[in-house]
Amino acid sequence: MTFSKGTNASTATLTKLRTPESYCPFSGMCTTCLDGCPGFCEIGKSAVRGKEVLYPQPFGKITSASQKDYPVDYSHFNIMGTAVGAHGIEADPDKAIFPAVNLETFLGANKDLKLNIPIVVAAMGSTNVSAENWDHLAAGCAISGAGIAIGENVCAMDPNVEIKNGRVVHSPNLSRRVKDFQEWSEGAGFIAVQANVEDTKLGVQEYAIEKLGVEAVEIKWGQGAKDIGGEVKLNSLERALQLKSRGYIVLPNPEDPKVQEAYKMGAFKEFERHSRIGMVSVESFVKRVEELRAAGAKYVFLKTGAYRPADLARAVKFASLAKIDLLTVDGAGGGTGMSPWRMMNEWGVPSVYLHSLLTQYCDKLAAKGEYVPPIALAGGFTLEDHLFKGLAIGAPYVKAIGIARSALTAAMVGKNVGEMVKSGKVPAEYKKYGETLEQIFINTATLKDKLGDRFDALPVGAIGVYTYFERLSQGLRQFMCGARKFALEYIDRNDLVALTREAAEVSGIKYVMDADADEVEKILG
Repeated sequence: MTFSKGTNASTATLTKLRTPESYCPFSGMCTTCLDGCPGFCEIGKSAVRGKEVLYPQPFGKITSASQKDYPVDYSHFNIMGTAVGAHGIEADPDKAIFPAVNLETFLGANKDLKLNIPIVVAAMGSTNVSAENWDHLAAGCAISGAGIAIGENVCAMDPNVEIKNGRVVHSPNLSRRVKDFQEWSEGAGFIAVQANVEDTKLGVQEYAIEKLGVEAVEIKWGQGAKDIGGEVKLNSLERALQLKSRGYIVLPNPEDPKVQEAYKMGAFKEFERHSRIGMVSVESFVKRVEELRAAGAKYVFLKTGAYRPADLARAVKFASLAKIDLLTVDGAGGGTGMSPWRMMNEWGVPSVYLHSLLTQYCDKLAAKGEYVPPIALAGGFTLEDHLFKGLAIGAPYVKAIGIARSALTAAMVGKNVGEMVKSGKVPAEYKKYGETLEQIFINTATLKDKLGDRFDALPVGAIGVYTYFERLSQGLRQFMCGARKFALEYIDRNDLVALTREAAEVSGIKYVMDADADEVEKILG
């Protein structure tokens, strides 16, 4: 069997097979490749359009996730409930009800950074799909009391950024993104600014701290979708030259006269901008954390990707040494789609494996009395059962779950449906609910009461984000109530069982047929 799906043909790359009913599982090629085919598949399109076919399409307008079917994933675990007792509340049927479950969580080395819900929207940077929906997403996180990070490259990609002596002194784009959260914040949650190699050289985080009032910053080692720097497409020669002058890798080289001539002749329509990879060492990492704190950062985070186990161990150890306020660990297969498609499917440690190793490494530090930072897990989480399973598999260290693609979907759908409703063009799917925002968006009345006169200024997509998070919150409360865990601190690894021996071996979670074995013996005598 093959774990890879859609090799050589995928809706992500707008490719297909001539004979989808008959193909080679490993290569993905049609069993019979016909001379005369115009080339619908990735190989065929690559013969015509080359490296353009590396990426999900249409680039910058969509989000994508991998298709690979890993041997063990979170569906291989089930959540355990019980019929006795209650943790965190009196064991009284009139009091131990699911609305009483407390979802508050606290991050920070001093446990002073409060989230109303255990959700962190992992950083999304300079891509078009993020930029065009940011105000909706940020406002939705703010009114929900969730955390959100601004991703890499936002300043240098800002057409109107002001750079003096190699440092950012003003960025309207970054300023707007920060304010999109700050003006709706009610105290809980956070807005953080992430930085990669280029951002660090430009002093983006220092600018955000000193000029924009940002308290939290995030050092980026990587993410679950790729182990190279970020990339975007550029649709003009002028833009390509501008970003080349700001220190980015731009392909093909826009400064080459032959490339300029080919572009003007229409040989290609887009340039690629790529970021550099970082070079990690404990000395440089600790030094950078100290620099950020000296600049005024109240909270310093680290986000790492699906690198090999030794790199995960480095992340845990370095975060411990520097007393990082949040470590986010992102498993393979995730991402918002601005990554090479095959890389999204074929590199890195998948989420369950990575998160299981992470728990082992944290246990080692804890056993020695060393500091273990608050942790957020990421890598394809979308619904309430995922949240519970992530919190449980990494207990007691995991304090939040990182999501990105699904939150962006909620923002986009909320924006699109909301704007159509406001214009009197209610989508057919929602006409059965009514004609107004109040009738169609189930939480509109709640938000009007919460925000008062400010509601009319709320980006309409924020209603979608808030409503999605409200669904996740109630679903999580219901799972927790069934497990008799009435606050996040009580969730533990014993709240899960593995459905296969392999899942049990990978994770250290008890196989379902072995769960509660000692207690069963006591009960049965």
